[in-house]
Amino acid sequence: MKNLRYSWKPFLKYGKKLEVEENEVVYHQGSEGKGFFYLSKGGIKITLLSHEGVERTVNYVPEGMLFGEHGARNEPYLTTAISNGRSEIYFFSDEALLMICKEHPEAACIFTNSLIYKFRILAEIIAFLNSPVEQQMAHFLLKLVSENGNFSIDQTSFARYIGTSRITVNKILNKWKNQKWIQISNRTIDILDINRLKELRDSGAINISNLDVLMLSI
Repeated sequence: MKNLRYSWKPFLKYGKKLEVEENEVVYHQGSEGKGFFYLSKGGIKITLLSHEGVERTVNYVPEGMLFGEHGARNEPYLTTAISNGRSEIYFFSDEALLMICKEHPEAACIFTNSLIYKFRILAEIIAFLNSPVEQQMAHFLLKLVSENGNFSIDQTSFARYIGTSRITVNKILNKWKNQKWIQISNRTIDILDINRLKELRDSGAINISNLDVLMLSI
């Protein structure tokens, strides 16, 4: 992911700059794809609606990353993107993508790698769905901090991210805090013992090699 972050920035001149307000929907799951986006400033959360009608937050897009790549070439969007604060984004149509790849052949590789990365995120969600809540929390906390650094998130949003209750999230976070695995200050969660969280995550995780099989079903 680190190699992908800001890698699309040289091509922003081909996109259409947009300002979105907090809680504004950028695209809806299932709607016809019109293109993809780049987050320049602010924040975007990605949600997924299950067949049972349960909505779950599956990702928070870091600044400098593409999102909605699966909406290219008129393919339907697999998720919903919502701004979680006033944000600056860039929209790229299919025509813009073709032009960028024609003039900058390396862009095709960047776009493809970003698309594959997003599919892997969805595959990881599937992989952890049946894991105990504490293991899911460890996985997603490590992921959020890896992508965003010291990440600020309220417990209600974290609960929606995991698909559990705020009470459960609060209980587990306090447990980790007492064990000195994390510290919490002004809603920011800092990891103090990353190895402990990794051990917890890996104790119930699906083998990473099986993610490619899961990706085929997405």
